[in-house]
Amino acid sequence: MTGLALGIYLLWLILAFGVPIAVTRRRTGGQDSGMRISGRLQWAGEAAFGVTGLVGLANPVLDLLGVLPRIELLDQLPLRILGAVIAAVGVAATVYAQLSMGPSWRIGVDVAERTDLVTAGPFRVVRNPIFASMLLTGLGLALAVPNILSFGGLVLLYATVSVLVRKVEEPYLISTHGADYLGYARRIGRFFPGIGRLRSP
Repeated sequence: MTGLALGIYLLWLILAFGVPIAVTRRRTGGQDSGMRISGRLQWAGEAAFGVTGLVGLANPVLDLLGVLPRIELLDQLPLRILGAVIAAVGVAATVYAQLSMGPSWRIGVDVAERTDLVTAGPFRVVRNPIFASMLLTGLGLALAVPNILSFGGLVLLYATVSVLVRKVEEPYLISTHGADYLGYARRIGRFFPGIGRLRSP
């Protein structure tokens, strides 16, 4: 099961980052990778993503080596299988959410750039379906390889995306799209349906 979790994680890295960056570069003739990282907060967020990525890679490797003890209560084959299934669904959902963004897909925010406000497809369910899918993938991988490191990585992932969305993406979207985004954000939850909607002043 640990080997399967490692394979799902590596597939997720390729599909969630490698493929969309390659597609963006091809679409723009190599002029753009889709990366928009500026300011201390965004750089700190990307550094936290990097740490989370290393944790996600190290966790199954250390488990295969027998270095990290598993959480006994969660170390049950049905739960681990369920975790692998959840992780695979999370990978598929991540790809679907990214495809739904079309040319508006970016990593990070450039405040001088204006992209379309996407509210269709999975964006009808939550405002940040890519991050929500990443969290689903992380939860699945933590259940598939249940130890302190995997759940610590999940907590770090949630904290990172939460700060970036609240402090970087949402202010940018409010500034760029104004009432259109505010109306959307008051109806649709942030990462979970109905939860994290912006309140009317």
